[in-house]
Order: sequence, then structure tokens, then C-alpha cells
Amino acid sequence: MDLEEAREFRERCTQCAAVSWGLTDEGRYYCTSCHNVTERSKEVLSTEAIPNTKIQAINRGLKRKKKPERGWDWYVCEGFQHILCQQAEALQMLGVSPELKSPVLHNLWRRYLQKSKLAYCRNPVYASRRAAEVSEDTPSHSGWDSEPELLSDFSGPSIFDSGAESQPDGPTWRPLPTSRASQSDMSSVCSGSLDGVEYSLRKAKGTVKMSLPGTLALCSLSLLWQREAVTLSELLRLVEEGHVPYMTAFQRFPEEMKLYGRDKGIFAVESWPTYEDIYKHMVEVAVFLDLPRFPDITEDCYLHPNVLCVKYLMEANLPDEMYNFTCQVVKMAGIGEVDFLTFDPIAKKKNTVKYDIQAMAVIVIVLKLLFLLDDNLEWSLSAAAEKYNEENKEDKPWFDFRKWYQVMKKSFDEKKQKWQEARAKYVWKSEKPLYHSSIDRSVAFKRREMVVSLQKQFSALADSTPTVAKKSPSSFQFNWTGDADGPCFHGHSLQGALEKRGRSQSLTTRNALYWLSTQKFCKSYCKHVTTYEESNFSLSYQFILNLFSFLLRINAYFLHEEVSLIEKRLFKTKYSKAKKKSSRSRKVRK
Repeated sequence: MDLEEAREFRERCTQCAAVSWGLTDEGRYYCTSCHNVTERSKEVLSTEAIPNTKIQAINRGLKRKKKPERGWDWYVCEGFQHILCQQAEALQMLGVSPELKSPVLHNLWRRYLQKSKLAYCRNPVYASRRAAEVSEDTPSHSGWDSEPELLSDFSGPSIFDSGAESQPDGPTWRPLPTSRASQSDMSSVCSGSLDGVEYSLRKAKGTVKMSLPGTLALCSLSLLWQREAVTLSELLRLVEEGHVPYMTAFQRFPEEMKLYGRDKGIFAVESWPTYEDIYKHMVEVAVFLDLPRFPDITEDCYLHPNVLCVKYLMEANLPDEMYNFTCQVVKMAGIGEVDFLTFDPIAKKKNTVKYDIQAMAVIVIVLKLLFLLDDNLEWSLSAAAEKYNEENKEDKPWFDFRKWYQVMKKSFDEKKQKWQEARAKYVWKSEKPLYHSSIDRSVAFKRREMVVSLQKQFSALADSTPTVAKKSPSSFQFNWTGDADGPCFHGHSLQGALEKRGRSQSLTTRNALYWLSTQKFCKSYCKHVTTYEESNFSLSYQFILNLFSFLLRINAYFLHEEVSLIEKRLFKTKYSKAKKKSSRSRKVRK
């Protein structure tokens, strides 16, 4: 370094504003007071004054950050924490309250880590194995706000405190500490994560093993705690449409979190989440976490059957006047009470309610009360309604069940066909290739490039239209207001199915009959409540069950089961008579 040759450079230093420069071996100017190196360099006419300059510059090479070959050391629970954060942020973007992510979902996840002895406890599972790896200079890769130590506790509003109100300056999501990859005994050649092999082989005895369906269960529990206007069926539909990360959530992991081997079976799924599976996970997780009684479901909550019935009556294009009958059924069956609707996992006789299925079942029962749905009465009432509408075109039209069936059948078939085609065309292969080991990485990337190339060539040959941009989610799958999916029946009257009886001239249903969806329930040791075989029921009942179950993305059996359970509460005398008849027949046979 020659200070004399650097005196001609008179610019001020960008850091300390001093004018005191020297020359490095490469000929660049550096500040002698703060050692800041600039991008400016001195033009050297002869390399004799600075020997071996070219050789040293070549040896040092470009100062670029090398991507780690193997990545950071990370655990499976950190991967699930990433996915939970992504799902919470996606729900927040869709209009859910920011409190869902923090503190509600944050506290649920913290509670799970504590109960599973992964963190927030005195002797966590991985504390001894990773104590030597954790350092203060570890860079964060989880996308959270800060990095506490693994055993650090959390002080803030908790979901487990009775009457705890969320605060605007509430807690933030925090990652488990991570460390750079090291050639230690914790490294696994069969997994990118440190505990991938152990996690996949672990038998969760007394512990709920976290999985991708478990993340949706935690999100659904958080939505239920917040009493948000999102049911479980709507959450699964958002997942299906790609608005909430689930199927390929691992693609959003940082580059430093390498996935291969056993991680593929943990974070990559090749099946759609089902309603019953996620619901069972919800109950299982809530019991495992010892969650207290959830906030009360009152009449002004979205999950109350009276509110949900309004939504589903609009969805099914049914008359508004049916709402009065749904409210009466809810009241008579006692399924609108706060104690019945509120979820309490630690209660001795915990009551679990499938809110959306329950509301749909109420509508099915009202349709049976009005039209019987025996493939006979509903069509005779439709003929009378059709005749009245032709003779009184200026009056309010009567609800025509046959016309409604024709409109809904056409729209339902079109929607279902599009849904089935979308599922059939779904590409399960992720854009981020997964490989079985670090050695197979190059092979996996080459195969992925070949697949993408073939897809482009095929689309060019087939002259396929470009993919349509993802639409914004909607609470309704059908649009009846602007005749987009067909004529609207919301304003039609139910006079054709009602008549005045008695001295009070009160309106009652024309039919005085009602057939039970099931007269025999399975025994206590059976997992099912009842059986459902389509051949045993009328075509009208089958169509309504298939339509409503499609709207909820569930099996028709579960809706039939809920209808049977509500009917059992509503028609106690009928069930008691059927039970007495069966007992008498048994005595006669003996």
C-alpha cells in the first residue's frame, strides 16, 4: 500500500466522511480510518509496482455468497410451523381477523410443542441434541419476526386465560432456533431434516403426531375459537381452490431448508383432505391439548344454525319463506341452544357439532315436512303450483318443486362435471422437485426439466388455451341473483304446500305424513350411526342429499346421518313407537 499514490483520490468516505485513502493489493481505494473499501480502483499502467496482483485477484475470485450444499439444520416441527404461518397469512388475506394468527393460532401451536415436549418445557426432546448447535449469530430462515431460544417462555395473552382479550400489540410468531449445517451425528443421509427418519418411524403413543391434516385442524380450531365466518367445509374448499396453502406448501420453504428422502412422505401429500378426516383431527387435537370451553355460539354468530340456514337457502336457490320453518325445527329439536353448540373438549360428555352439516340437515327436514319427498306428493304439489302460476301471472308465484329440480339438476351437473375435470387435471408433481437423497438431486432436476419441456410441447401441439388466472374466492358456489346459473326462486311463495286448518285458520303443511330417514340406529359398539343405501330411498331425497353434500364436499352418508340424528330429537314419540313394535315382534317370535 502506498499512501503517496492514493493522495490524488480526494473523495470523502461514504461511511466516516474522511479523506484518507490507501491502496489494496488489487488496486482499490480503502479508507484508512474506517477500512471501507470502495468500488473505485487506481489505473495501473505497470504491474511491476504491484507484483502478483493478477494472480491474487484470480485466486480470490468473485465475492459471491455460495449457497449451502446441504442447507440449514432444521426439524420437522419447524416445517409445520412454516406451513401454519403460511395458512394463517392466507386466511388473513381473505379477510379473517389478524388475531387468528397471533395470539390464537400461535398459542395453540405453542401448546402443542409443549404437550409434545418439543419446546417450552424443561426437558425438550431435542434440547440435548441441538444445544451445541444453537448460536446467537444464526440467521433466521422461518420468515418470523424474531428468534428466541428454544426453552424461552412466552409472556402474552393466552387462549387458555378465561376472558383473555386480544391486544393490538400482541405477540408475534417466533421460530424455533436453527443452525448451519454441520457434519455431525445429527445429519441424516435419508432426510433433509435432522429428525425426518425418526419422525416417520415414530409411533405417537399418547401424543398426537403432527401432519398436514393436523395443520388444517389447528387452523379450523382457531377459526372456531374466533367464531369466524368460515366453516370447515369452506376452509377445505379454499384449500381445494389453492387459496390456502396445503398441497404444495413445502414449495414455499426457504432454499436453505432442503427436502428429500423421508421428508417427501411427511410434507408432500397426494390426496385431497376430507371433511371427516379433518374433523376427527380437530377433536383429537383439542382433547390432546386440554383446551378449555370455546367461546359461546350464540344466535348472532355465523356458526349458529339459524344464520347458516339463511346462507344455504340462498345457495340452494330455495324460497325465503322456508327460513321460518328452519327456525322452528331448530327450536323444537333443541339444537340452537348455547350449551349444545359450544365446543367443550374437556367436558365429560363433550358435544361435537358439525355446524355446516347440521344446518343443511335442517333444510332437508323442512323439505320433507313441506313436500314429503316420496316421489309422489312433491310432483302433485308441483302440478298445482304450475297451474296456479299460469292462471295468476301477476301474483307472487308459487314454488314449483319440479321446475326447481330441473334448474338445479342442470346447474348441479355442470358444476360437478367441472369439479371432477379440475380434480382429474390436477398436477400432483410439484414445481419444486423432491428427491430421495442428496445424491439424486441432479437427476430429479433433470427429470423435472424434461417434464416441463414435454408439457410445453404438448400444449403447443394441442393448441390449448392459456390457463385462466385464479379467481378470488366467494362464499357462494352458485349465483342466482343475475340468472347466471338459472332463474331465482328466492321470492317464490310456499302457499302451494300450505293450507289453513282449524278454527284459528293457521297455516300448516298440506301433507300430514312424515317418514323417518332411519328407524334403526347402529348399536353402541358400531362406529356408524346408521347406514345409507340409495336404493332404499326416493329419487327426490337422493337428489337433495347429493346436491347438498356436493356443496359441502362431503359424502352423502354424513348428511343422511345428521338428518337422522335431528329427526331422532324432533320425533321422539315416533322412535319410541318404532322401538316398542320391534320389541313386541321379538317377543312374538320367541
